[in-house]
Amino acid sequence: MLVGTVREIKNHEYRVGLTPESVRELVAHGHAVLVETGAGLGIGAADEAYVAAGARIAPDAATVFETCEMIVKVKEPQAIERAQLRQGQILYTYLHLAPDPEQTADLVKSGVTAIAYETVTGPGNTLPLLKPMSQVAGRMAIQAGATALEKAHGGRGVLLGGVPGVQPGKVVVIGGGVVGFNAAQMAVGLGADVTILDRDADVLERLDNHFEGRVRTVFSSRGAVADLVADADLVVGAVLIPGAAAPKLVTRDMLSAMRAGAVLVDVAIDQGGCFETSHATTHAEPTYVVDGIVHYCVANMPGAVARTSTYALNNVTLPHALQIADHGWNAALRANPHLAAGLNVHAGKVAYEAVARELGYEYTPVGELTA
Repeated sequence: MLVGTVREIKNHEYRVGLTPESVRELVAHGHAVLVETGAGLGIGAADEAYVAAGARIAPDAATVFETCEMIVKVKEPQAIERAQLRQGQILYTYLHLAPDPEQTADLVKSGVTAIAYETVTGPGNTLPLLKPMSQVAGRMAIQAGATALEKAHGGRGVLLGGVPGVQPGKVVVIGGGVVGFNAAQMAVGLGADVTILDRDADVLERLDNHFEGRVRTVFSSRGAVADLVADADLVVGAVLIPGAAAPKLVTRDMLSAMRAGAVLVDVAIDQGGCFETSHATTHAEPTYVVDGIVHYCVANMPGAVARTSTYALNNVTLPHALQIADHGWNAALRANPHLAAGLNVHAGKVAYEAVARELGYEYTPVGELTA
């Protein structure tokens, strides 16, 4: 199979779909790889490194889209990229379709076979291709929130860890999954006063046991969210419903009860955000203020630490890329039900139920499309 990767064009996105090491693995399996010139510069991988791994260098993205059977990316294709997709081509990347009707419509129209990293499953209903980026984003949420809390960046002027004689900052993490756990780890490490909310009693028990009293765990209800947010210096939104739009757990009315200069970091923004006042921002302009509350809603947070993120991502995406390239998308999905869960769009049909429900498409089960 001819596999290609392109330079990411989303604002301040420096990750790349394939590392030179991943290219070497694909080539060893007998596949050809085409890499857009400069695609790996954001992680310090020059064209020469890709050539040494066995790739050919394309002069532009158009050449990759025109000739390759499978496109491996990181972020969802932008409009100019979607216009170059075609019937029978495989797109393997993060998609986050539920809050993005324009992208979904373009993918449906293109006839492409679109496999989304974020809905590929693992044993126990885990999301292994989302996990490493959730780990990065959870840890970055505290770094970003701590910076936004500085007075020069519009925040309250609070140091999360405090100092002797001065109370630490109060951090509230909504959601105890991978993002929430990693955010709590970072906040605890800085010495902050940390509370985690979740609706799963088993998750709360696991977190309580892990942190051994260094965090408070609270069952998530509307009242608990409202009370804790009102007293927080930093709130991290870490809620995920696989493939679906995130629920709006912090309403605009709640902002009026918060302290001026408090910070909201919405890690769920790729799925539409879990704060009512959230809208996606970029690393160029990461924050904005609503009712005196600083919002950080960067939709590609891990892109800021591109080298770490790219290698962590390739560790988990490469095995599936090899399966698809070795056997073709149809046989690979039939053989691997976890990979089959990643199919979101194929030949004009929506194959992921949550996306179809959110955006009003007819749902076509994967089994019908691979029969």
